[in-house]
Amino acid sequence: MTAQAKAKQTTYQAATNATEARELADFLVTAMSELLAVIEQETELVRAGKLREAMAFGTRKTELSRHYVAGVGRLKASQTFMQAQAPELLTTLHRHHDVFRAMLKVNLTVLATAHSISEKIVRGVNAEVQRRNVPSTYTANGRRATPSPRQMTPLAVSRTL
Repeated sequence: MTAQAKAKQTTYQAATNATEARELADFLVTAMSELLAVIEQETELVRAGKLREAMAFGTRKTELSRHYVAGVGRLKASQTFMQAQAPELLTTLHRHHDVFRAMLKVNLTVLATAHSISEKIVRGVNAEVQRRNVPSTYTANGRRATPSPRQMTPLAVSRTL
């Protein structure tokens, strides 16, 4: 079997009738709705600075993401059938997915902002620690000497909250 044929081969079972197509659409809408609910809760907690509580959603979010990816795999396998037999379901799924994508974008922006702020705080703390640990000396020209790497004290950060 060629590499191209293997790439086209899928492990997902395609919908073959209208009932299966409807069940697949319902499954995907439910998966996206449940995942959005978790993501919205996580976003609000991160915005409020409650990172520990937000991290508790990780397991549930992973589980729901797996369901969503499985549904998308089945949808891809059923694409030809659904375009021919159930175009209205595809239109509904596209609209729902557009909302889903917009909410994910908001969540990712909030998470990126929190990450950036956390990184700036850690860098600021590290700069202060280094400033206090380095001896204050001057060069022959009267300028402050820059510390050598041997004088730097590493800063250890626990990634668990």
